[in-house]
Amino acid sequence: MSLPNIRVSVDAVVFGYDSKEGLSVLLIKRKVAPHLGEWALPGGLVLEAESLETAVHRELREETGITVSYLEQLYTFGTPGRDPRNRVITVAYYGLVRQAKFDLYATTDAADAKWFHTNKIPKLAFDHQEILDIAAARLRSKLSYEPVGFELLDEKFRFSDLHKLYEIVYGRQIERRNFKKKFLQLDILEQLSEKVSQGRGRPGALFKFDQKKYFALKQRGMLFQIT
Repeated sequence: MSLPNIRVSVDAVVFGYDSKEGLSVLLIKRKVAPHLGEWALPGGLVLEAESLETAVHRELREETGITVSYLEQLYTFGTPGRDPRNRVITVAYYGLVRQAKFDLYATTDAADAKWFHTNKIPKLAFDHQEILDIAAARLRSKLSYEPVGFELLDEKFRFSDLHKLYEIVYGRQIERRNFKKKFLQLDILEQLSEKVSQGRGRPGALFKFDQKKYFALKQRGMLFQIT
């Protein structure tokens, strides 16, 4: 019996956030077959001498021009026939970035790189819609027990931006007063002296996530539970 010819790839679901545009996903347009001209997640085959983490960072850099500091392994997808060329098993990751920090550019086998609002995703190549759906579910779950949402916000943000982010990710309205009370009770936000105008109303305070304080409180047994 001959040994199976199995290849390993990596794919990345990168979420970006903008307070006006909402939650988006980074996609690339393929310029090679199969699925020529279709939109897909950034990714590609793992090279012989590189780790999975090195491979996914390389593919993101080559196909979109971005670097992602928060990147977490998501799931392994290996259904036979998922790639018409070979038997390919992919290890998927999901990442969170501040969208405005990056200017996208596409190289290698990507003809274009673009942010798409999560409500306006085009038809995706391969099984990438399934990967995206699982990543979105993971993000919703993760937001409830870890403060990963701050990876999507500016370093200084209005509380309304934080509230809006949670509403967008969960796809439902969240009672603001209760939400704010829970966050302030955690004591991991620093209210800054700076204020910013919010339309015709009074200028609103800016906040900053205190990461060091969060980890110190976590070590002492604090539970982060928002929804």
